[in-house]
Amino acid sequence: MLFAARLLVKIVLGFVALSLLFVGLYRFVPVPVTATMLMDPNPLTNDWQPLSHIDRNLVRAVIAAEDGKFCQHNGFDTDAMEQALRRNLSGGRIRGGSTISQQTAKNVFLWQGGGYFRKGLEAWFTFLIEKLWGKRRIMEVYLNVAETGIGTYGAEAGAQRYFNRSAASLTPMQAARMAAALPLPKERAVTNPSGFTRRYGNSIAARMGVVRRQGLDACVYR
Repeated sequence: MLFAARLLVKIVLGFVALSLLFVGLYRFVPVPVTATMLMDPNPLTNDWQPLSHIDRNLVRAVIAAEDGKFCQHNGFDTDAMEQALRRNLSGGRIRGGSTISQQTAKNVFLWQGGGYFRKGLEAWFTFLIEKLWGKRRIMEVYLNVAETGIGTYGAEAGAQRYFNRSAASLTPMQAARMAAALPLPKERAVTNPSGFTRRYGNSIAARMGVVRRQGLDACVYR
């Protein structure tokens, strides 16, 4: 029993040390690959860009679409989580309440899919990146590792794929359509979208004005 307890302590301490090492490293170094990329059977396209080379329209678009309180919370939006839980328990369409910080933690350090164990790890890494990276770095990493299409990762690769232009010069509508496709990039059309994706993109474009006027992206540019 004592041996097992000591072993468990060593495993926990080793995990904490290793996670601190990688979170600290990725505070400064581009993330070279993620579990999602490694499991993707398609040829990969990813071109890491600093946030200064990504149009602010895209930052506003993902905040409008994914996490309106990005600059206000500490990594966890409890209101959104409670709403998602009530919606799921009522039998509605299953939805999560993940923030951009949580999605970044999952994309960089973990794997896709649910489960309480993975969610617990996600919470730990979300706490770490909020403390060690800050909002600007979280947004920069998120926009560079997010899946933006089949075999396509990051804002630059997505912008080149869909619009044949750099992520540094996206129009508001182009940014909105990329953000609309983010939850299901393999299924939702970015160019010439129709139906729900088109309506959702238009809604995001409208909400981007709110993000701009209310400074909901200010923490990224301080």
